[in-house]
Amino acid sequence: MRTIQRWLDRFCLKHPRLSIPGLMRYIIIGNVIVYLLNSFSLGGTALGSAYLDFDSEAILHGQVWRLVTFIFVPPSSQNVFFFAITLYFYYFIGTALEREWGSNKFTIFYFFGVLLNIIVGFLLGRASMYYVNMSMFFAFATLFPNLQFLLFFIIPVKAKWLAWFDAAYFAFAVVQYLLAGRFLLALMPIVAVLNYLLFFASDIFDGFSSAKSRVQNQARQAKFHSAQGQRYGGPKVVNFHGQSGQTKSQYIHKCAVCGKTDATDPNMEFRYCSRCNGYYCYCSDHINSHVHIQ
Repeated sequence: MRTIQRWLDRFCLKHPRLSIPGLMRYIIIGNVIVYLLNSFSLGGTALGSAYLDFDSEAILHGQVWRLVTFIFVPPSSQNVFFFAITLYFYYFIGTALEREWGSNKFTIFYFFGVLLNIIVGFLLGRASMYYVNMSMFFAFATLFPNLQFLLFFIIPVKAKWLAWFDAAYFAFAVVQYLLAGRFLLALMPIVAVLNYLLFFASDIFDGFSSAKSRVQNQARQAKFHSAQGQRYGGPKVVNFHGQSGQTKSQYIHKCAVCGKTDATDPNMEFRYCSRCNGYYCYCSDHINSHVHIQ
């Protein structure tokens, strides 16, 4: 797994153009369109799902667009309230991962999940992105384990504990399929977890309980809150008075390559590299092109 993860990191660095900025926004818009098509279809037939969902037999007979359009087909059993909550969850998690990794790596991460789903889809005859979308939370919780969510808008719960509930849900789904004798269906949640492990196995094996990992996680969490603040309130520069009485600029982020800071360039985005051995920040111009510090 470590070798695969290193290969994926190198692949992302060598192919920076393989990215779709704002990918989750397009996924959400597609889900809404298909949901509306299903909701307003006549005769009780969900036309959106009927013509866009993954169907291996139809694909082999020439309907190749289903290899892409099934990405936008939401679960048919969701009512409008849970559908809206689900889409908000996808958007929040997806944009956080893209902000941390960059559009390039997040796009490759998502479409590796799509590719694995297509392979399983030809074995099952059908496929769904439900488990792949849900598995994004594993990646989020690995990067931001101590970030707190308000469960039911009241109870504060850290992301790492919610990830364990998510894992229990996946395990329950696998066991349920196996007990029902639907062995191939159990592959859907399994391949979603496999996609996560392809990108995070070495981090898990290295141990996130080490002191270095705790420092990196705290840095990611601080950066995440900073990014949220910039999104809604704009970047802020804090000033203080030194001993000489002069006013100096206090920056939060500084690029380890070019030296730019959020004080000198308030419109620049800064990210922290999880592959460098230490606490190193880079601007968006160098996050995908710097030499990793080991």
